[in-house]
Amino acid sequence: MAETTFHVAMYPWFALGHITSFLHMANKLAKRGHKISFFLPAKTLSKVKAFNSHPDLITFILITVPHVKGLPLGAETTNDVPFPLHHLIMTAMDLTEADIEASLRKLKPQFVFFDFTCWLAALTRKLGIKSVHYCAISSATIGFLLSPSRKILEGGFNELDLLEPPEGFPSSRIKLHAHEARGSAAGAAKEFGSGISFVERQMKSLIDCDAIGFKTCKEIEGPYCEYIRSQFKKPVLYAGPVVPEPPKTTLEEQWEKLLSKFGAGTVIFCAFGSECVLKKDQFLELVLGLELTGLPFLAALKPPMGAEAIESALPEGFEKRVQGRGFVHGGWVPQQFILRHTSLGCFVTHCGSGSLAEAMVNDCQLVLLPHVGDQIINARLMARELRIGVEVEKGEENGLFTKDDVYRAVMTVMDDGNELGKETRANHAKWKEFLLAPGLENSYMNDFIMKLHALL
Repeated sequence: MAETTFHVAMYPWFALGHITSFLHMANKLAKRGHKISFFLPAKTLSKVKAFNSHPDLITFILITVPHVKGLPLGAETTNDVPFPLHHLIMTAMDLTEADIEASLRKLKPQFVFFDFTCWLAALTRKLGIKSVHYCAISSATIGFLLSPSRKILEGGFNELDLLEPPEGFPSSRIKLHAHEARGSAAGAAKEFGSGISFVERQMKSLIDCDAIGFKTCKEIEGPYCEYIRSQFKKPVLYAGPVVPEPPKTTLEEQWEKLLSKFGAGTVIFCAFGSECVLKKDQFLELVLGLELTGLPFLAALKPPMGAEAIESALPEGFEKRVQGRGFVHGGWVPQQFILRHTSLGCFVTHCGSGSLAEAMVNDCQLVLLPHVGDQIINARLMARELRIGVEVEKGEENGLFTKDDVYRAVMTVMDDGNELGKETRANHAKWKEFLLAPGLENSYMNDFIMKLHALL
């Protein structure tokens, strides 16, 4: 074993969804005897420590995040700041380059896995280390938005171009609505870190790395991964499903007590990750839509724009009307534990790749409510290609949804008699069985590791 194991350093984007996605991969590699050095912002350790299944092989190297003008003191991750300040978290990460270089010189890993720190590929090449752009974003998203055939670096994003897939893209079912194309083009052009736009940062990462890795299977995203291989002319590695290992701790008493009050498969869980902040009107439509279902629900949401706290943003009389069955929580929740709970019937998700991966190996049905970028492509993949979820309808031009739109989507998957609901439930069950099939993950991880060895 000692002759074939290697040492991997990991430096994910400082968003909890990306950090946990990298940590799931770290666990899979450590399970096979490989050593992991995981760069992590110091205060985040308490949130992820319990998910380190191999503390003898996975070492967290705590990073002091430099303070950047405009960031609140002590801010480390996207969870600590509103969306408009996320680019400053990236700026802070860029300022860690010298510290990361010093650590890598000392650690001497064979590989570095990264995503948004686009300077890492050039740094690792200088140090004789191989770099893997390990994408927490789906291959369908990378292929649709960042295909070199769009000639983005020469001419930038054109929102009209984004209404259709790029040349050679494997699916005609994945398309953007007008408001999504407009938002994606604007977001990609914005500065994201030190003097570089988001799309330039992504393209640099993809072009400069030694290989691109995806947490997926050929059976699910094979055509998109092969498209990326042909477009970027470099190895694309399939990590397989990377099913999160069951946490060694148990669900905290407050959540266990709350969820256990309700019958199996009856609770709606709504969570939009660590970054999403809704506008006030959409926040109201969402919680009113959940109320309309008449079902028990737990919504873990950040306070909407302009609100200091969740309680002050709720509709008048809402808490009284849903008392005992509806709960809106403004802080972090242990999503992986909650999704595994027998009371869960439906998961209303923002369609982050990590959340979808966790949901696909559980029994809760999926209601898809994407907000930006990769979430939109993920939702189309799930609803139109794999048909394992129902997307909440939105206005074509303005992108707004109503409480009735939320209600209809939830009831579609929760109503046993609904034909579309029956189809999505059957497909979800099929893919869950596939992803949890004995030997599948092991086979993919063995191949992934073999491909890594081939890079050395």
